[in-house]
Amino acid sequence: MDKALYFDNHNHTQFSFDGQKADLEKSVRMAAQSGLGGICFTDHCDLHVPKMKERYEPPTDEEFDVEGQQREIDRVKALFLEDCFPKVFKGVEIGVYKEMRDKISEYLEANTFDEVIASVHYLEDTDPYWGEYYIGKTYKEAYGKYLETLYSEMVWLGDRFDIMGHYDYITRYAPYPEASILYKDFPDLLDQMLRFLAEEGKALEINTKTYQEYKGRRPVLDPHILRRYLELGGEFVSLGSDSHSPEGVGFGFGTAVEYLKTYGIRYAVHYEGRVPVVTGLL
Repeated sequence: MDKALYFDNHNHTQFSFDGQKADLEKSVRMAAQSGLGGICFTDHCDLHVPKMKERYEPPTDEEFDVEGQQREIDRVKALFLEDCFPKVFKGVEIGVYKEMRDKISEYLEANTFDEVIASVHYLEDTDPYWGEYYIGKTYKEAYGKYLETLYSEMVWLGDRFDIMGHYDYITRYAPYPEASILYKDFPDLLDQMLRFLAEEGKALEINTKTYQEYKGRRPVLDPHILRRYLELGGEFVSLGSDSHSPEGVGFGFGTAVEYLKTYGIRYAVHYEGRVPVVTGLL
């Protein structure tokens, strides 16, 4: 496997609220040591964060210092200029939330990125990580609501984003025996989402962090979703480790690439100045 073909498009640094173990320069060095072709830093921007009483008291939002992050990226890029490897890009993981649409629009208009990931971290004024979201819901209700929310906000964002982030994030902390989002459970909704990505030229993210074991559960990437994506005209995917430390950069890419090729995915994408650049999965 020629790792130089692969770009890790989803990484967090010390500029993210949950990046205490991260270090941007060390992450670039890890990408270089791993032989990756490039890395994009997509720190968190959630403009609405629910409060959970004494359990968790975050700030009113989770914006990061864009100027500070991009200055640090420029500094680190300069260290690698002679080798031109790996390439380093500036991005954001924007947390979509219907009530924050105006602020999200203003934020994206005010800042310049190579890449924008659209993700859902909070819904129904809570974080699935805390567990309360799942109470009283079947797995189909909980997962379905999440998918519906992500789809509606992607449609609203339109050309302001590039990658649909971790559509199966909702499975990570779920209490159900059903640990994965499967095409057979949500065919109509997944068709809507995958058709939208294909027709609008957006990327389907393969988030390798999702497929790590967590408390005895390990979600899987349903091959039927990959096949349907291809049938609907989708061509490429975005690989992302969702790293929050240098050690996580490129996690699981070898396994993921072989899996994708098995089920017909031939192209991966990264973004430079919001322009997609496609490479083959050889």
